[in-house]
Amino acid sequence: MNLEKALHHYFGYTSFRPGQKEIIAPILEGESVFGMLPTGTGKTLCYQLAGYLMEGTVLIISPLISLMEDQVTQLSLNGEKRGIALNSLLSKGEKQFVLRHLASYKFVFMSPEMFLAEPVQTALKQLKVAFLVVDEAHCISQWGVDFRPEYLKLAEGIQQLNISPVLALTATATQAVRGDIQHLLFQRSVKEVIHPVDRPNIRLFVRQGEKMQQLNALVSSLSGAGIIYCATRKQVERIYHAIKQSESVAYYHGGLTGQERRMLQQQFLTGKLRLLIATNAFGMGINKEDIRFVIHYDLPASPEDYLQEIGRAGRDGKTSQAILLYNEGDEKIHYFLQNQTAEAKRLFQTKQKEAIQEPLVQKWQHFFADRSDELLQLLERKEKTKHNQLKSMLAYIQTENCRREFLIHYFDQQLIRKPQVCCDLDHAELIEDYTQIQKEQEVASWQSILKKLVKIK
Repeated sequence: MNLEKALHHYFGYTSFRPGQKEIIAPILEGESVFGMLPTGTGKTLCYQLAGYLMEGTVLIISPLISLMEDQVTQLSLNGEKRGIALNSLLSKGEKQFVLRHLASYKFVFMSPEMFLAEPVQTALKQLKVAFLVVDEAHCISQWGVDFRPEYLKLAEGIQQLNISPVLALTATATQAVRGDIQHLLFQRSVKEVIHPVDRPNIRLFVRQGEKMQQLNALVSSLSGAGIIYCATRKQVERIYHAIKQSESVAYYHGGLTGQERRMLQQQFLTGKLRLLIATNAFGMGINKEDIRFVIHYDLPASPEDYLQEIGRAGRDGKTSQAILLYNEGDEKIHYFLQNQTAEAKRLFQTKQKEAIQEPLVQKWQHFFADRSDELLQLLERKEKTKHNQLKSMLAYIQTENCRREFLIHYFDQQLIRKPQVCCDLDHAELIEDYTQIQKEQEVASWQSILKKLVKIK
C-alpha cells in the first residue's frame, strides 16, 4: 500500500510529518504502537488515516470532554460526519441511540469511565473495532491512581473485548512515564516511535515578582490570541474579573455547563475572544493554530504539565511565547492538593466512616477491593513522583542556564539545535507586536529561496 497516495487522497498532503508514517504502518499490520510526537505535529492524523485504511470503527479514549468535542468538530469541518463523542453532554436517550448505532460511526470518542461502563462494554462486544487509541496517554501515569483510577483498568477492558491493535499517543512522557504506559496499558513491550519534545518556535520566559501587575502589563502589551492558565477555578474567576473591562476575554473551567464550555471554545477558536483564562481543563488537543502566547499565572505541577500547556501556542509554526509568572510560595497550592490525596489514603487505610463520603476512596474500594496492598504501593510511588516533579518545576524557575535545555534534558533527550532566539536566559525579549517579526520571517524565507535558485551556499 502506498501511504503517500492515501495521505494525499484523504487529506491533500503530499508528505508525512516526522513520525507519522512510522506510527501508521505498524498499526495497519496489526501491531500495537506507542507514539510520542510534539504538540501540534499531527498525532490525530495518525489514527484518522489508519482508520480510513482499515475496516471497522476506531475507538478513541480521550481524557477531557473539551478535547473530544474539538476533535469531532474538526472531523466535521473536514467533511467527516461519522464522528461522535459519547460523553455526559448527551442525554440518556441520545446515549442509547448512539450505542444502538455504533457501527454507523467511524470514529467514536469516549472517556475511560465511559469505556468501562457495563452498557458500553456490552454494545462494543457487537462492534467490529478496527483498533483502539488512547489519546494523551501520559494520563495513564499522571492521573491513573490518585485522580482517575479508571485509567488503570483500561487494559482489562481492552482484553475483555479482545481489541487489537492499540495505539497510545502523547506529546510528553519521560522514560519513567513511558515505562508506566508499557506496563499498565500494554502489559508488555511494544514498538515505540519517539520524537523530540522541543517546540523551537516557542520562546521561554520566567517573570518573578508582583504577578497581577505583570499580568496587566503583559495583557495590554502583547498582541494576538492567548491563554492564561490558573491552578484553581476560584483563581480563574478572580483574574477574569480583574481584567475583563479592557479585554475581549472569558473564563473556562470544569464548573461551567457543557453548553457554556462548547460556546466559549467555539468563540475562542473563531477569534471572537482574544483571551481565555482557564484551568488545565482547557486546551488539550485544541486545534487553534494562531495562539501567540501562553501565560501561567500559577505554577504548573510538573514540567510535563508545563510543556503540554505551552504547546498550545504557535501550532502554525510561527514565533510564539510562553511566560511563567512566579512568586515565592506559589508551590503551596500543590502541597495542599498532595495533602488531600494523602488524607484520602489515610481514610482508605483506616476504613473510617468518613471514607464512604469520599468519591476517590469509593473508586479505590471499587477497583482495588482485594488489592489494597498494591494500591498503597502505587500511591506511595505516586507521592514521590509528584514531589520530584514539583521540585523539577521549581528548578526550572531558578536555573541560570538555558531553560529549553533544562526541559529537554528532563525528558531524557538532547537539544540538537538551539534556536537563535531561545529563552530569557539567552537574551530573548518579549515580542509585543508580531508585524515586524512576520516581515523578517518572510524576508528570510525569500532569501532562502533566492539562494537555492542561484545555488549560493
